[in-house]
Amino acid sequence: MGRRFRGESHHKVDTKGRVSIPASFRRVLEAGDPNWQSGGNPELVIVYGDHRRNFLECYTMEAIEEVDVKIDALPRGSMPRKMLQRLYHGQSFPTTVDETGRLVLPAKLRNKIDLESEAFFMAAGDTFQIWKPETYNEEEIAKSDEWLEELPDGFDPVEFLDGAGGA
Repeated sequence: MGRRFRGESHHKVDTKGRVSIPASFRRVLEAGDPNWQSGGNPELVIVYGDHRRNFLECYTMEAIEEVDVKIDALPRGSMPRKMLQRLYHGQSFPTTVDETGRLVLPAKLRNKIDLESEAFFMAAGDTFQIWKPETYNEEEIAKSDEWLEELPDGFDPVEFLDGAGGA
């Protein structure tokens, strides 16, 4: 397992759709791109999905390769394989980080998530997500709070780690 994305941050989006990637995220993108060389620009894949997805999910080249291997293991022509191919192959955008550490998000992707002047980056282990800050606050925080409210008083979510991964 390679380096992981960690943390969250807000970044300005300019009128051309350029947004700076957190420096620590750039290091993970570099480490996760087998073709990257010092001084070069790492590649990544942005999965934008269909109308139900209101964020952009960014994969290192190694992480998207892991997904591709799993998709290829499904029976050819099966509906699960077709749906995953549509999401990860069709509804995605391969790109590179530019020389100044920014992503250029095309209008199609910005419009999809209603991204305007600010982007919220959220680490998710082997991927990171780009959200419109208000959408993240309204939807994801609300879901987390609702879920936590259903747990018993005093429950610590860290307890879920006990027994995770077959341990």
